[in-house]
Amino acid sequence: MRKMLAAALLALAGTLPAAVALAQAANPRNTLVVLREIDSDNYDPPRSTARSAGEVVYMMSDTLVALDFDMTTIRPLLAERWEVSPDGKTYTFHLRRDVTFCDGRPLTADDVVYSINRWIDPATRSPVRWRAGPVREIRARDSHTVEYELNEPFGELLYQLTLFFASIVDRHTVERLGQNFGVQGFNGTGPFCWVSWTPRQELVLQRHPNYRWGPTGMYQNPTPQVDRVVWRIAPESQTRLAALQTGQGDVTQYIPAIAVQTLQRTPNVRMSQQANYFWDHFMGFKVDKPVVNDPQVRRAINMAVNRDALVRATWFGTAVPADAYLNPATTGFDAEAARLVPRFDPDGARRVLDEAGWRMGPDGIRVKDGQRATFLVYGLQTQAAQQYLQAVQADLRRVGLEMRIQLWDATVGWGRLATQEFDAFVMSYPYVTATDAFSLYFNSANRPTPNRMNWSDPATDAALREAQTAVDPAVRAAAIARAQRIIAEANVWLPVAREQLWVASSQRVEGVRAHGIYGVALYKGLDIRLTR
Repeated sequence: MRKMLAAALLALAGTLPAAVALAQAANPRNTLVVLREIDSDNYDPPRSTARSAGEVVYMMSDTLVALDFDMTTIRPLLAERWEVSPDGKTYTFHLRRDVTFCDGRPLTADDVVYSINRWIDPATRSPVRWRAGPVREIRARDSHTVEYELNEPFGELLYQLTLFFASIVDRHTVERLGQNFGVQGFNGTGPFCWVSWTPRQELVLQRHPNYRWGPTGMYQNPTPQVDRVVWRIAPESQTRLAALQTGQGDVTQYIPAIAVQTLQRTPNVRMSQQANYFWDHFMGFKVDKPVVNDPQVRRAINMAVNRDALVRATWFGTAVPADAYLNPATTGFDAEAARLVPRFDPDGARRVLDEAGWRMGPDGIRVKDGQRATFLVYGLQTQAAQQYLQAVQADLRRVGLEMRIQLWDATVGWGRLATQEFDAFVMSYPYVTATDAFSLYFNSANRPTPNRMNWSDPATDAALREAQTAVDPAVRAAAIARAQRIIAEANVWLPVAREQLWVASSQRVEGVRAHGIYGVALYKGLDIRLTR
């Protein structure tokens, strides 16, 4: 490990372009430099599903309610209290009266109504507008009271309203910037305010001078403790590590997996872990594309990949193999569905392909009815994706399947992943409950993104609807279990790994506590302070 740290220090000088300015002598006294691996395509809350968007948006804006560090408890934020009608269809939110946007304008109920309606407006093209629930009407009863009326109960509404997609933004700035909101500027009520963004290099925020409404019961300080936050892109893991060691960067959750154990023993580095963390890696198959439209091919892929070896080689003990579609600790997890996911059995994979009529060709790749068993996988350019896809590629080649790999920079990758150009894709994603996870990916209404598999099944849709709307908890549990079994039997995914969350900070940083909502480590970052 010491050799790796030394190599990282040597790599620091030449890895990043000069514009990134990682090689500066020292960071300003009250400027926090956050190191991350990739950028986002934009920072408009309803228009991006990227974790890299959320980690900045959470600092620039607020939601009606917040999710505590236990990933279960809902806390007041912009809404100081709320009531739910007996039929579960109407939520009444009472807003704080001391909140302002970064430009100083006071927050009103009209801003909440505008922001949520913009989120669910088809014209916004939000890939996650379903998370707002089956909205009937959102209205301002007075300047600080919002009524959120649904067509039917939606038991997960409060959790969904903690996610950054539900951020409250300034209407006037949105209308002024149009499609460039979150690209050329931003105006929210968060603890930090937009200064500038240089894509693929850095995004700069400054302290919101009026902010004093941090989520109740979650932080020691209701106000930000640093003057400036620089979100700096450092694609190379060794560069991030070296910057942290030398004080040229202050905090990162993008830690090389091989370095975690050593960093825990390093005197000038502080480590924080979130135990309540659900973040999974998977490969999804477009079920209507040649080769992967064959359920037996998808089953064989699941059987051919050695997840244990892959995870050990990629994550070095900071992840566990995903032997199911969901973490067993997740509310709504179904053990029977987990048993339906094929285990590692390469000989069995060969038999499945033989029985399905895929015969070995002269070049070692199987053929059926003139179709070679080859498919193209897309993904974002990350170190983990590079490593584990190579392992998957090798495992599949051994059973006669050819997987071609195309990875993209995140600034263009999300757009590519919304197309029909590919046959399979790899991704990682956060969730809290089974219903949340499966409603995101397997609802036919979410095609072509985030249901990039083009999965369209009436039985799945019916099960998800019942899981979302049933009043009886037992009925909800049975419904989401049914959805999990349908998907597992069809092998729509190859579950890969369940990641853990660690955050490393330099010795001048205090108060870092890993959160984990939507995979975001720092959340509001209100207790973070710099000692020099």
